[in-house]
Amino acid sequence: MKKINLIHLVSFIVLCVCSLNLQAQKGGINWTKDGNSYYQSKDNEIVSITLPKNDKKVIVSKELLTPKNSNTPLNVRSFELSADGSKALIYTNTKKVWRYDTKGDYWLADIHKNTLTQIGVGKPKSSLMFAKLSPDGLKVAYGSEHNIYVEDLNTNVSKALTTNGSSRMINGTFDWVYEEEFDCRDGFRWSPDSKSIAYWQIDATKIKNFLMINNTDSIYAQNVPVEYPKVGENPSACKIGIVDVETTKTTWVQVPGDEVQNYIPRMEWIPNTNNLILQQLNREQNLSKIYIADGASGLTNQIYAESDKAWIDAVSDFNWINNGKEFILESEKDGWKHLYRISLDGKKQTLITKGDYDAMEISLIDEKNNFVYFIASPTNATQKYLYKTRLDGKGKLIMVTPSVFPGTHSYDISPNGIFARHTYHSSVVKPITEWMNFKELTPLSMDGSITNQLAKQEAPKNKVEFFKVKTEDGVELDGWMKKPDNFDSTKKYPVVFFVYGEPASQTAGDTYGAGNNRLYAGSMAKDGYIYISMDNRGAPVAKGREWRKSIYKNIGTLNVRDQAMAAKKLLETNAFMDKDRVAVWGWSGGGSSTLNLMFQYPEIYKTGIAIAAVANQLTYDNIYQERYMGSPLQTKEAYIKGSPITHASKLVGNLLYIHGTGDDNVHYQNADMLINELVKHKKVFQLMSYPNRSHSINEGEGTTEHLRLTYTKFLKENCPPGGR
Repeated sequence: MKKINLIHLVSFIVLCVCSLNLQAQKGGINWTKDGNSYYQSKDNEIVSITLPKNDKKVIVSKELLTPKNSNTPLNVRSFELSADGSKALIYTNTKKVWRYDTKGDYWLADIHKNTLTQIGVGKPKSSLMFAKLSPDGLKVAYGSEHNIYVEDLNTNVSKALTTNGSSRMINGTFDWVYEEEFDCRDGFRWSPDSKSIAYWQIDATKIKNFLMINNTDSIYAQNVPVEYPKVGENPSACKIGIVDVETTKTTWVQVPGDEVQNYIPRMEWIPNTNNLILQQLNREQNLSKIYIADGASGLTNQIYAESDKAWIDAVSDFNWINNGKEFILESEKDGWKHLYRISLDGKKQTLITKGDYDAMEISLIDEKNNFVYFIASPTNATQKYLYKTRLDGKGKLIMVTPSVFPGTHSYDISPNGIFARHTYHSSVVKPITEWMNFKELTPLSMDGSITNQLAKQEAPKNKVEFFKVKTEDGVELDGWMKKPDNFDSTKKYPVVFFVYGEPASQTAGDTYGAGNNRLYAGSMAKDGYIYISMDNRGAPVAKGREWRKSIYKNIGTLNVRDQAMAAKKLLETNAFMDKDRVAVWGWSGGGSSTLNLMFQYPEIYKTGIAIAAVANQLTYDNIYQERYMGSPLQTKEAYIKGSPITHASKLVGNLLYIHGTGDDNVHYQNADMLINELVKHKKVFQLMSYPNRSHSINEGEGTTEHLRLTYTKFLKENCPPGGR
């Protein structure tokens, strides 16, 4: 259970948390300012590609990217160009911080002067974070060892803008839980006039360490401390400072409310002003307030407030329109995820998207033509398409993606709305992309069009089947099913359910890889398994607020019952499914769901493989658990009821539990607690512990293959494949 990204292309969970702010690390296109070209790093150079003819121009040569006393160009992880295009800030020699390589070295390539200079000389190797050019291109700011620095590019003189940084007093980046649950990493922003920097300061001095144990790297065990606020424990204090680059004086933004009992997950400068906009969430995360802060005085003015009986998500982004006088905000306050345009004083709020559908993600704001483009799927929650409507709220919903391409679509559209890269895949279509003239919605060339590429793809012989199943509770779930190769309806086959079940991920989408299990060593379809996944209530799919938020205070109960009742219905209505050979597996939140399904519904599930599961919800972090389960300070009843250890005494079937002892996310403590409970009730099960492996269990030679072999052997032995 965790803020995870399920890598759906391969149906194999790898724990990630969020995208980095760096464009290249997001996987998005690094568009030029005018939108007619894009930059990319290729063959040890930085080039621009001008559309529609794909004319290539070298912007930073490999010679310029080669430091003095070196024969090798820098390995460019990502880069940023100055507004005038004269300088390139290069990110290289990177190092992982928890999930992503957010530490590294930075170099400045001055294209006009033909010079390459390292930024932050004297700082520890690979210690710089989120370096960024000032808007005027004269300075670079960066974080290092929890302080913020600025370097003058003319003199190469660097100075500290904060000096009290430590592992617990964090300036310009975030603590573990802000990173994990709010997708926060880059914690400072240049002002539009390049004279000041707004930054987060996280005071984690009162947060307790959770101690992991490293038993393998020394003959004496070593403690591995992780600053980690468990559910029910106070979060870190959080505040916003605005530091003057010249004087290094910080003015603190005067946000009302307690700094510990409120979160500030989003903050940025309002375009062309000296003011900030920020979102504050109360600790329960059911009250969101938006403030405007004066950049000189730090005084704030609340312009917007919204509450929910369940929770409110952090703002995805403040999308500015009307020369910065309005912004677009996502809200579920009318029962659907809709877009609203909000004036800076908060007095004018206009609903843009209207109807019983969710606007899932903004793709482009075309203010000139009065349109907003966004991803939605009003009729099929397993798929995603591009839609548009009028920006003034007076238009109808218009589907942009051709309906002849059923499946999942995404678009990376140029800032001027002229070009786009369109990506398409489905359960039967491998991911393909086309470059488009977005104004005309036509491919730049037929050779590279989706239509042409589709004609070259060979359709799979054994297609994934999508279905809907209505439970005895009247709940209809979407799901997919991959039947065995050479399926014979007169035989009975074993059924394996893949489950996640919590608010962080969808599993039953119409995506490439649906029906494929990369943890299985071999082919499940060839060996004779039926493979199924379904999305229960609470899954983040386009079915409205009530669907998504009905799981509030019900993790481990409502989602588990939905899965079990849907499985029961499938087994009752499909004679080719063998009720005596039913397995379930999942990772993280899916591991938790697997345990609960095995314990609470042993009459259905005979075999289970649970990986990195939260066995006791009272051990997990405060932001995630309190968001979805309410405060345990008021009552722990929902936590206890939804935790697998509460139901462990009811285990009947075959269980394999897998966990990494170095899991900083879902601590191995969960395994120990579950083991104790199962032993107490004399329940026999199998355990596989991976020393010092993290939540993704992919570190160390042979680990991934060993995990696959262990998984497959247990499944085959306890839920034998093949028709009977």
